[in-house]
Amino acid sequence: MKFNKDDRNKWKKFRMGKKSVISRQEYELVCQLHSKYYEHKLYYPCTCKPKEINKWIQDLNKVWENGN
Repeated sequence: MKFNKDDRNKWKKFRMGKKSVISRQEYELVCQLHSKYYEHKLYYPCTCKPKEINKWIQDLNKVWENGN
C-alpha cells in the first residue's frame, strides 16, 4: 500500500517535525490516515496513553517507506 499524493505530502511535512510531542492537528492527521490506510473506523485513542498512537505512527512510516 502507498500514500496518495496529497497524503504523502502531509506525511512528509509531519515527518519533518523534530519534536517529541505532536500537536492536536498532527494527532488528528495520524488518526485519519491510519483509519484510511489500515481500513478501520476513524477512532481517536486516548492521549493519556501514547503507546497506541506511537504504534500508528510506526505503521504509517511503513506506508511511507513503501512509496519512497
